[in-house]
Amino acid sequence: MKIFKACTMEFETKAIRLQTERTQQHEHSTPIFVTSSFVFDDAEHMRALFANEESGNIYSRFTNPSVREFETKMAALEEGEDCIATSTGMAAIFATFASLLQSGDHLLMSRAVFGSTFKINDDYLLKWGIQYDYLDPLDILQWETVVKSNTKLLYLETPSNPGLDIIDIKAASAFCLQHNLLLVVDNCFATPYLQRPLLLGADIVIHSATKYIDGQGRVMGGAIIASKGIIEKIYPFMKNAGPSLSPFNAWILSKSLETLAIRMDRHCENALKVAQWLESRPEVNFVKYPFLPSNTGYETAIRQMKAGGGMISFELTDGFSAGKKLIDSREMISLTANLGDTRTIITHPASSTHSKLSKEQRTEAGISDGLIRLSIGLEHVNDIINDLKLS
Repeated sequence: MKIFKACTMEFETKAIRLQTERTQQHEHSTPIFVTSSFVFDDAEHMRALFANEESGNIYSRFTNPSVREFETKMAALEEGEDCIATSTGMAAIFATFASLLQSGDHLLMSRAVFGSTFKINDDYLLKWGIQYDYLDPLDILQWETVVKSNTKLLYLETPSNPGLDIIDIKAASAFCLQHNLLLVVDNCFATPYLQRPLLLGADIVIHSATKYIDGQGRVMGGAIIASKGIIEKIYPFMKNAGPSLSPFNAWILSKSLETLAIRMDRHCENALKVAQWLESRPEVNFVKYPFLPSNTGYETAIRQMKAGGGMISFELTDGFSAGKKLIDSREMISLTANLGDTRTIITHPASSTHSKLSKEQRTEAGISDGLIRLSIGLEHVNDIINDLKLS
């Protein structure tokens, strides 16, 4: 599949102009290649493809033009060599662990990660003989106390979900180089438009494309971006286990990337204004937003991010009861298990996304009973603020 050369293009142009070569129909917009399999010219052509002597499509669980276009775009936007797309973000995380870890290995993971990621450790890695330890993402000195001779991976989210901790990726990379670890960074909240972890020293970047990459709450997907060598190690798991991205979802996500930059600009503009308003309110104990000067990770955020993103977390003074009242009093803001949508979304992590964790685990991850997470949408900022009825 031929792709326009991207080396001299700016981010926004790559997101729009990288696409599959036109078919004989001379379409302007890339079509969806909705097919489970592909035909071969003859027996020798089929043999060569199955033997990996020639490149081409065999079966959509292996490769598909629609999926490959999305993968090519994601690799280019993250400044990576290659990408594998998956059915969901969690499939991307699971595929990475299953491909790069084996029995007897040890994994290091930030305490501040999405709840389902904890469940992969507890329910699967342990029974496969893979050990793990959680670390304080903001205390690199503490990392030295948990790294082991058999540690293989360090997995981080920055900004984290839902507490918006900001981790210094360059410092994490230096730690990994010292201990010969692969650094895996979940870049879901920032997107490649705001932050490119590979340029800061990460080895692997993971996305839940369900969030900002789609941006309109329509389809699910995931992506793993890394060097060709690392992707080659993950590809057999994808090919054989089959958590593949559907051609339709890939087509939607590839089209969504065309508007990622302009959407993120508005998400960031709105979120900063809402965060500043929340910070002025007496009903709020604290506000976490990467580009607020009062934020603990502010200096790191402005070094490694273009802007602060669309996510805010804050704690209400009156705790759980105030959070329930806020959620139940809204008229416009959506209450749903997603983020990164055009529509503003409110969630209460302790009773939803992180509810399967113990209270101790939630506390360690910085999730109090009164913590509220906001995914700021593209509505007019005045309407968002007016719908947050704090008093």
